[in-house]
Amino acid sequence: MTSQKTFREELLERSRQVQEILYRYLPREEGYQSALAEAMNYSMTAGGKRLRPLLMLETYRLFGGKGRAVEPFMAAMEMIHTHSLIHDDLPALDNDEYRRGRKTTHVVYGEAMAILAGDALLNYAYETACRAFACGEDAANIGKALGILAEKTGIRGMLGGQAVDVQSAGSALSEDKLDFIYRLKTGALIEASMMIGAVLAGASAEETAVVEKVAGLTGLAFQIQDDILDLTGTQQEIGKPTGSDERNHKTTYVTLRGLEAAKKDVEELSARAAELLGSLPGENRFLEELIRELAFRRN
Repeated sequence: MTSQKTFREELLERSRQVQEILYRYLPREEGYQSALAEAMNYSMTAGGKRLRPLLMLETYRLFGGKGRAVEPFMAAMEMIHTHSLIHDDLPALDNDEYRRGRKTTHVVYGEAMAILAGDALLNYAYETACRAFACGEDAANIGKALGILAEKTGIRGMLGGQAVDVQSAGSALSEDKLDFIYRLKTGALIEASMMIGAVLAGASAEETAVVEKVAGLTGLAFQIQDDILDLTGTQQEIGKPTGSDERNHKTTYVTLRGLEAAKKDVEELSARAAELLGSLPGENRFLEELIRELAFRRN
């Protein structure tokens, strides 16, 4: 990061660069199924900080990655994340009408098409990631990255966490079970993003394991901050109605630990993540600041 730019300026510029990459992989709105592609693209182009693909790219750079095989994986990760948001917003789950400052997919296109758009994005993500093989880079590393993507988004990752979250709705949760949900539902995609960046750049198994720990701590801090923002933020700040956790009778870190203790947890988790990141070879000051930004964001 150049000394002439602030972190915020650099974040905005790099996020724009990431978005340009993502847009190159969007499905074409053509043929009889064009309405499905339109619903997919409506959700993919709704904005957002593009944090997961950005984390992937910056971890790739941390380990000296310079090729283009990371790009289809970046797009795939954002597709998977967007799929989860579409389904989270459905009437059967959180029943939210706004996401990223505009109407949610099911409100605009109907519930059935929103379900299909989420399904299609999840499938299209793996189709997109497979395009990395055409980049002419290490096929073994691309295969490893695909394995991480599949595992961290499936029953032992994001979808497993979402299932336990849905099953637990309206009931009191222990801190251990809440940790489990957060580590899978939110943390798994952040882990996958950073691990894939490391693997594609040729990081060792030991280094990738450290990256997984960094990402896990970051993901947990991210989700606790999300709980805090749902209580203390505004709709203008976070782009969706606040107080949804309380309306849906969800146990959160704030309800279990209290607001001040939750804030302290975020600080401690962020500090541990930064310490572990510093133990890795290479240097990426922007990545260090980005991880801290995730934990203390206001939107």
